[in-house]
Amino acid sequence: MKNTWWKALAVLILTYVVLQGLLGVVPRQPILNESIRNVYFHVPLWFGMITLLLTSAVYSVRYLRDGRFDNDLVAVEFANTGILFGLLGCATGSLWANFTWGEPWPNDPKLNCVAVAMLMYFAYLILRGSFDDEQRRARISAVYNIFAFAVFVPLIFVVPRLTDSLHPGNGGNPAFGKYDMDNKMRMVFYPAVIGFTLLGVWVTELRVRLRRLKAILDE
Repeated sequence: MKNTWWKALAVLILTYVVLQGLLGVVPRQPILNESIRNVYFHVPLWFGMITLLLTSAVYSVRYLRDGRFDNDLVAVEFANTGILFGLLGCATGSLWANFTWGEPWPNDPKLNCVAVAMLMYFAYLILRGSFDDEQRRARISAVYNIFAFAVFVPLIFVVPRLTDSLHPGNGGNPAFGKYDMDNKMRMVFYPAVIGFTLLGVWVTELRVRLRRLKAILDE
């Protein structure tokens, strides 16, 4: 039980988030209206993605330091789950944008930077598949993964703030929470960030265990 408590916590938190997201009371703001409920899903998915990709980069650093292939395995699986969360974040964001901005993917700097960032990580997966030699694949992809995250951070957090952007908190646009979120929403939003992040770690753990088992069976 001591090793599974956080999984039970993730289930409880996400159950709470889904129920509040669908049935809870939210502020009635112009334009946003009921679509503000998406803040419980879209934004936490992105927070989870960032945490997962950061962890992936950390394991790539660990692989370059000690050469253990298990660290490379963990790095790629955290990246896989992070990419999945990124795609879900894009899907929920496009749905939200269609209701509030009139189209699913407007010409917005932050959205365009997100697209570039996702393409970088798709390239990471393609790069891994282009090498037959396991050691060479692990070493080169580890270096790429570290630099990809180093580029990912300014793409997501810095560049949109330097230009006009529809996204709250970017390009002079006031931060979302300051004007739209109330304390009741924060009581759901912050647990949602924790819950989705724990879910991402859980999914990654399952994939890592399957990869390790497959490696044992192939020996």
